[in-house]
Amino acid sequence: RDLTDISLLKSFIHLRYVDLSENKLHDLSPLSSLTELLWLRMDGNLLTSACMEELSYLQVISFDRNRIKDMEGISHPRLATLSLKENKIQTMLGLSQDQLFNLQVLELRGNKLKSTAGLSLTKLKKLYLAETGIGSLEGLEGLEQLETLHLRDNKFETLNGFSSSMKCLQYLNLRNNGISSFQEVEKLQVLPVLQTLVLLDNPCTDEPDYRLEVLALLPHLQRLDKEAVEEDEQAEAMRIRRTRQEEKEKEKVRTTWGEEG
Repeated sequence: RDLTDISLLKSFIHLRYVDLSENKLHDLSPLSSLTELLWLRMDGNLLTSACMEELSYLQVISFDRNRIKDMEGISHPRLATLSLKENKIQTMLGLSQDQLFNLQVLELRGNKLKSTAGLSLTKLKKLYLAETGIGSLEGLEGLEQLETLHLRDNKFETLNGFSSSMKCLQYLNLRNNGISSFQEVEKLQVLPVLQTLVLLDNPCTDEPDYRLEVLALLPHLQRLDKEAVEEDEQAEAMRIRRTRQEEKEKEKVRTTWGEEG
């Protein structure tokens, strides 16, 4: 409706669900009177900030397709889902675990990030960072309850940054990045319960026996790319893994003998 002013809403203090998408709004301040608000959607407006007064019961926010530049001033204690797709956010800093201790889903795809550094939300379960220009993975070790991580269509070439503390991560999407070697894939061995991995459109997928090589490194995978891991694949990957382990042990013995000699 091309709204530019929502000051009239100040008097509707018992509103719980508000959708003001596809307008021309710059100002969130009139919403501070809506102390019973549970759900807020402001997609496709002209917001440059997500900062607003704390609302004690607010659980879901969607500010997709605005002009928001940072994540400062988001401090709603019951907030569980926050979507900021296709804004102009350049840093993960600004979200505080002290203020957002119930946040479980964070959607940031289509922003202007360069790194994952600065995120300290230990209760987060789903994190979407596709198409954000990320070139390095940092600061992930604090995401101890994270179950799903989307990093497709970014710019990183190494898989440094993952940690054994990420003991709940089951789904990892790395599609269309610059991962060229199985040595990088091997770094994912620190993820103890990883079940689904997407590596499509990375250079390493052009290597011979790509699927078997990945399964030999990550034996707990149940799905690789879009396909379930078959029993015969698992068996062959296990054979490859055992053969290589035996070769390593033989090489270790030869090296020991050489040093003694």
